[in-house]
Amino acid sequence: MLSSPADLPLEVDVHAVKAMIDAGGDFLLLDCRDADEYQFVSIQGARLIPVGELAERLAELEEHRERRVVVYCHYGGRSLEATRILCAKGFQAQNMAGGIDAWSVAIDPRLPRY
Repeated sequence: MLSSPADLPLEVDVHAVKAMIDAGGDFLLLDCRDADEYQFVSIQGARLIPVGELAERLAELEEHRERRVVVYCHYGGRSLEATRILCAKGFQAQNMAGGIDAWSVAIDPRLPRY
């Protein structure tokens, strides 16, 4: 557990997220894209809450308040918005820079790009 949301940089790159996954890090990977995008391609283990539903579904994330939350979307714009919402509500959130597109290029090229 980190002492405050300010302990984390606002963004984290895909290599750092992959290292966290490989190390068995205790964090929530949150996909904030739309359901059709998530069904087309997603990162294994990610939880879907579209950014447009985030404010009304914050209670679903309450159990993760003391954990790091890494948010991603397609390229990083929507997830940056979601990250800012979560940080404003006291969550320890970071945006995965470049989104799933960067993930598919740098980490898992088997994932389809769109």
